[in-house]
Amino acid sequence: MENSKIQSVAMMTPIGPLLITASDRGLQKVEFISGREFAKEEKSITLQKKKARYLKKAKKQLDEYFLGKRKSFRLPLDLMGTDFQLKAWKALQTIPYGQTVSYGEQAQRMHKKGAQRAVGGANNKNPISIIVPCHRVIGKSGDLVGYGGGLKVKKWLLEHEQALQN
Repeated sequence: MENSKIQSVAMMTPIGPLLITASDRGLQKVEFISGREFAKEEKSITLQKKKARYLKKAKKQLDEYFLGKRKSFRLPLDLMGTDFQLKAWKALQTIPYGQTVSYGEQAQRMHKKGAQRAVGGANNKNPISIIVPCHRVIGKSGDLVGYGGGLKVKKWLLEHEQALQN
C-alpha cells in the first residue's frame, strides 16, 4: 500500500468518526465509520510517514466546520461516478449553508424535472459527506429522509448549520 497514491486519515467529530480518503488529485471520500474501524485506521495511519496533501486541509476545514467557523469548503474533489451522479453532486454543492431543498428542487436545479427518485439514488451514492452536503436535501413534505450517516446525524448537521445561520 506504500506505493498507492490513495491515502486516508481518520478523525473524530461531534457526530462520530469519519474516514477521509484522497488521491493526488483531491478528496475521494468522507465517510462515517464505526469506532472499531476508527481505532484500526488511526493505528495504521501513524505508520505512514507522509499523508496526501489534501488530507490535512480537509481535516482542518472539517474541524472548523464543526466549531462553527466555516460555512463552505475549499477543497479539490476527485469524484468518480456516472455523469448523472456527478451532476447531482455538483448541484448539492450549490445549496447554501443552513438551507434545505427537496429532492424535486434539486432535480429542477439540474434541469431534470421529475427526476427526484434518480436524484435521491445519486445522493445516496455521494462519497463525500458534509463537504458535498447531501444532508441539506429533505423530503417534499419537509421530512428528514435518507442519509448515509443516519437521520440522527442528518438532524444534528442541519440544526448545527441553522443555529449558526446569521
